[in-house]
Amino acid sequence: MIPKRVLITGGSGLIGSRLTGLLLSKGIEVVHLGRRERKGQIPVFTWDIEKGLFDLRALAGVDAIVHLAGAGIADKPWTARRKQEILESRTQSTALLHKTLRDNPHQVTTVVCASAIGYYGFGGSEETFEESSRPGKDFLAEVVKAWEAEAEKISELGIRLVKIRIGIVLSAEGGALKEMAKPVKWNVGAPLGKGTQMMSWIHIDDLCRMFLFALENQAIDGVYNGVSPEPVSNRELTYAVAAALGKKIWLPPVPGFALKLLLGEMADLVLKGSRVSAKKIISAGFDFRFKDIEAAVKDLLRS
Repeated sequence: MIPKRVLITGGSGLIGSRLTGLLLSKGIEVVHLGRRERKGQIPVFTWDIEKGLFDLRALAGVDAIVHLAGAGIADKPWTARRKQEILESRTQSTALLHKTLRDNPHQVTTVVCASAIGYYGFGGSEETFEESSRPGKDFLAEVVKAWEAEAEKISELGIRLVKIRIGIVLSAEGGALKEMAKPVKWNVGAPLGKGTQMMSWIHIDDLCRMFLFALENQAIDGVYNGVSPEPVSNRELTYAVAAALGKKIWLPPVPGFALKLLLGEMADLVLKGSRVSAKKIISAGFDFRFKDIEAAVKDLLRS
C-alpha cells in the first residue's frame, strides 16, 4: 500500500533530503518535523525533544512516519557530553514519537525507523553479521541497542515498525565519500590504518529506495540491514574513489596511531569495520541498483 502522506523527522539531513525528493517524485505528500516552523511545498512543523513538545498538526493526514532524527556520530569529537548527545538525540526523540502516537488520535499505520549497523560492533574481515547476530559492546552498539529498544515500543501500539540498520552511506553531497574524495583530489589520498577493515556501504539512492520499499510493502516488518550486497575493504574503497576521479594512490596507508591521536575513540569509525549481510532485504524482494563499489562511486562522483 502506497502511503499518501509521510512525515519525516530529520528531513533536512543528507538522507532525509534525498528521500523527500524520491517520495515527491512518486506523488507522495511529505511533511517534516524540525526545530523551526516553515510553510511551503514541504511544510515543517515543530517539536522540542528536550521539552517534550510536538505540534500535533504534523500528524494531520499522515499514514506513515520515517524517523531519521539523531545527532551525527562523526560531526564532532567524542567528548563525554557529545556521546550523551548522540545517545539522547536518538532515544529521547524516539520516546517522544512513541508518546505522541500513544496519547493522541492519528491514522499512522507504519513507522520506518533508522538504526545503524553499529549495533553489531566491529568484526574481522571473515565474520559476517546478520540481523539475528548478537549486539556488540562498544559505545555505538550500546547507543543502537537503546535506540532500537525505544523504537520497539511503537510496535506495541499496533503500528507496523521497520528498523533499517544503515551502513556507510555514500553520497556526493556529504558523509564518508565526500570526505574521502577531498585528499584524493589533491593527490594525497591513502588507505587508513591496515586498510583491510571492511566497509559495509550503500549508495544513498538505494538506501532511499529501501525506505520507500519498506513504506509500500506491508509484509516488511522488523529489522533489515541497509547495506549493499558487496562490502569492500577500506583499501578497495579508497582505490575506487581514486579511479573514479582519475587519480593515483601513491602514499602509504595512514598509520592507525596517528588517527587515534587525532580523533581519539572516534578513530574506531575508520580504523575498524564490519562485514554486514544484505540477504534478508534481498529475500524480501528488494533489488539493488548499485551492488558494485566502482559503479556506485563513479555514479556519485561524475562531474
